[in-house]
Amino acid sequence: MLAAFPGDHPNCSTSLCGPLKDHVMTFLHYLKSCPPSAVRSLILQKKPDIRNMSSMAGGLRPASVVVLHRSLAPAFEKFCQANSGPLPLLGRSEPGKWTLPTLGTAPDTRMGCPQFQKYEFGACTGSLVSLEEYSEQLKDMVTFFLGCSFSLEGALEKVGLLRRDPAGHVGAYKTAVPCVHIAGFCCPLVVTMRPIPKDKLERLVQASCSTVGQPIHIGDPELLGIKDLSKPDYGDPVVCQPGDVPVFWPSQLTSLEAVSSCQTPLAFTSAPGCTVMTDLKDMESPANRLTPEGIPEVHLISQNPLHYSITSASAARKIRELETIIAVDPGNRGIGHLLCKDDLLRASLSLSHAHSVLITTGFPTHFKHEPPEETDGPPGAIALATFLQALEKGVSMIVDQRALSLFEKLVEEAIEQGVMKTQTPILTYQGGSAEAAQAFLCESRDPKSPRFDHLVAIERTGRAADGGHYNARKVDIRHLVDPIDDLFLAAQKIPGVSSTGVGDGGNELGMGKVKEAVKRHIRNGDVIACDVEADFAVIAGVSNWGGYALACALYILNSCEVHERYLRKAVGPSRAPGEQNWTQALPSITKEEKMLGILVRHKVRSGVSGIVGMEVDGLPFHSTHTQIIQKLLDVTSVSM
Repeated sequence: MLAAFPGDHPNCSTSLCGPLKDHVMTFLHYLKSCPPSAVRSLILQKKPDIRNMSSMAGGLRPASVVVLHRSLAPAFEKFCQANSGPLPLLGRSEPGKWTLPTLGTAPDTRMGCPQFQKYEFGACTGSLVSLEEYSEQLKDMVTFFLGCSFSLEGALEKVGLLRRDPAGHVGAYKTAVPCVHIAGFCCPLVVTMRPIPKDKLERLVQASCSTVGQPIHIGDPELLGIKDLSKPDYGDPVVCQPGDVPVFWPSQLTSLEAVSSCQTPLAFTSAPGCTVMTDLKDMESPANRLTPEGIPEVHLISQNPLHYSITSASAARKIRELETIIAVDPGNRGIGHLLCKDDLLRASLSLSHAHSVLITTGFPTHFKHEPPEETDGPPGAIALATFLQALEKGVSMIVDQRALSLFEKLVEEAIEQGVMKTQTPILTYQGGSAEAAQAFLCESRDPKSPRFDHLVAIERTGRAADGGHYNARKVDIRHLVDPIDDLFLAAQKIPGVSSTGVGDGGNELGMGKVKEAVKRHIRNGDVIACDVEADFAVIAGVSNWGGYALACALYILNSCEVHERYLRKAVGPSRAPGEQNWTQALPSITKEEKMLGILVRHKVRSGVSGIVGMEVDGLPFHSTHTQIIQKLLDVTSVSM
């Protein structure tokens, strides 16, 4: 059954008319969940010959239509399948077997609102109440039915939010996010937005996942390329109030952009805000997909620009397990007082969204030896860099000029022994001023064009309040250190650049976030505490473990269907972990043993004992470190 259903259109009537036949009770039940402005239906005059696209059972649901020449049908079907978020394909007619019905007459004065749009060579050339006059052309055309829903209103009600929709249909916006290109169909993603109070954000996202599906973006519209929410490309704007967060869902109006892009001589679509009612069966519905394990969690990952990310409760729980594993304190330093709950989760979410990451390490605690570096830091940095490479992100490392030759050899040998897969640029920075730091981080010195969107420090010496760099014994080693701290300070003032610090004693770069706790609870903390903070502070018993945990957390996130769909904005195919060789990129006991062996051959010493041997921070690799690595992999392997 198909029934014409003008959605939130300003000229649509609110009264039912026409016989609803055997589906009347189902139809009325459906309409109870729809807003009053949406209630108007007319029974179609012919039952189409539909090729069903799936086997899901269900009642009536709204659909928009796209009518194209039969020669374009295969390509458009593939286009919908490749971009199923905005274009969930319910079914299609066989060529020439069905013509769209006329809407007939209605018993009210507002009958005759446009139900269809006509496109000629990519341009919308008119709005139509009926396609009856095109019956001959329709014989050689195929009709596609695309799922859409007004069920978001139900989600809003569920969390106690009143509708703030304008008189017409809710605004939709063209984004800078490209849909996957198939043949002549090439267009941007179109989204709809609702402003949601921050305190109801997670509940609304969870409720919407049971109805219309999960959002594709939460936060600053400019991250989608939307410049002005008051000027939608379709429909009318919904005003954001203080405390609201913009939340965006994919819109079936993407189909209008697709039709325009193919520039076919003649095509028809539903008019914005108008649908037909159909009992066509959809792919597996969001409600059936949403299990307790898949319930989304929402986490703030950036204030400037405002940006939230989501992942499943299951993935978040696993990452919290990783955080607990690395938080053991084998040196009894008191690091339990420094822990920042969920910072590992938020740091990994931020890294998952990053495009280019800059990693620094190097703590020259053994100032009387050459090299003065320790074995904690470089293995964790290389493990994280390796996994970021597997995710196809840009990765660079930055070290002291004094240690450049050493790190070049470490990376070269790591590649030779299979610890790393590909080379990564190794940079240095001797700047010395805030301006120089910003210039280093930005293309053409423009803070709107950062070269990196996430900085990570793993066991990197951090500047104290007095300007010194101290090891745990209060020895100032600033003469061995370049001003890489300045980059983290500059990043705080560049929109879109986040930072993570990984440390195990409070004197590492980024630990300024917990400096008061360091001063109170860590030996010599009043002197050694780093004064430079990062957005996220990952605390570990040994800093290498923090690097391993970040890599494992990224694996978990990118294997999570909820997070992975959010990352790709519901366009394009999902990424299968097996196809990406992510498992091979994870840290492992074998790889970390090889990495430590490389450091030992270059006479890099253990941080606590000063021994040149298979230990880190005075802890033997083959008992302590192997156990931690295995525990991290055991948690991660549940996702494999």
